[in-house]
Amino acid sequence: MARALPPSLDARGGPHDPGPDLARERAAAVEDAAAVPIELPGGGIVRLGTASWTDPTMTAPGVFYPRGAESPEERLQYYASRFPLVEVDATYYAIPAPRVAQAWVERTPPDFVFDAKAHALMTGQPTETRRLPKEVRAELPPDLAARPRLYARDLPAELRAAAWDLFLAGLAPLRAAGQLGSVLLQYPRWFFPSSESRDEILGAHERLAGAGVASAVEFRAASWFNDRNRERTLGFLADHRIPLVLVDGPQGLASSVPPLAAVTAPELAVVRFHGRRTDAWEARGIPTVERFRYLYDRAELTAWVPRIREAARQARETHVLMNNCYANYGSTNARELAALLLEPVDDEPAAGG
Repeated sequence: MARALPPSLDARGGPHDPGPDLARERAAAVEDAAAVPIELPGGGIVRLGTASWTDPTMTAPGVFYPRGAESPEERLQYYASRFPLVEVDATYYAIPAPRVAQAWVERTPPDFVFDAKAHALMTGQPTETRRLPKEVRAELPPDLAARPRLYARDLPAELRAAAWDLFLAGLAPLRAAGQLGSVLLQYPRWFFPSSESRDEILGAHERLAGAGVASAVEFRAASWFNDRNRERTLGFLADHRIPLVLVDGPQGLASSVPPLAAVTAPELAVVRFHGRRTDAWEARGIPTVERFRYLYDRAELTAWVPRIREAARQARETHVLMNNCYANYGSTNARELAALLLEPVDDEPAAGG
């Protein structure tokens, strides 16, 4: 008998929030579609996965993981048997320890790939002081150590550099094993287009590249792609071979980014699906997971197939990540999108964007 779901995971109704049970029924029809990388005719390799494997709504009993897969080791091993790619969200909140990354290597196949979110300090966002590495906390001036949250601009230059060095050291086991895909530089809503902002992006990209680490850039400010800035933004990224993260997300907000089909680097393209909950995207005082509580329907996923195929024709590897990882919504949509990509097509035109 299946275990009952927690009250927070009960079906709520509606086509985009049907509940985990109905999402599971949809996933069963395409169970193995995303289990291995997809090689598209005339294109590169496409990997699909989710933007977390440890969200509490995903690890709740009877949702995504099978009965008995309850330890971190068992969950990651199971996840890696279903998908060839995952995004590490935890690295945004806390700089990883090398022993943790080494455990990830040991629990996954050699061809499994981890993308990792840049730590908050690396993209101008605040971090909780208590979650900084002890090496950094020990060197904080008393006035900074007393603050609950800090920005990179608050730190002395040597501590900013130390945070970068510790982040790269934490991911070193993944890089050594050939399992580190890219680092996601996700800039906040208040990061607007300017010469200073472009310099910051380029500096972060070059710092990562100098350590042999790929990066990709995601914007959360619509102004990067308005009529005045769109071509300049795309040209800047292309000139420096920095992958632009293509996104599907809520539209009509100050933080909305259009669903472009622009590939700005030949090595890598990244696509992230956030769901389309316009009502919750910028809302305050709600659990973060509620912003991503959205199950895409077939038509919404189908619209992205030509865009992803075009990206795969231009980039050596394309990473597609479902960030609607509430319960089993992201894992279901990843499988469904993989099945759609595997369907034969005749001279499919490239999607506009």
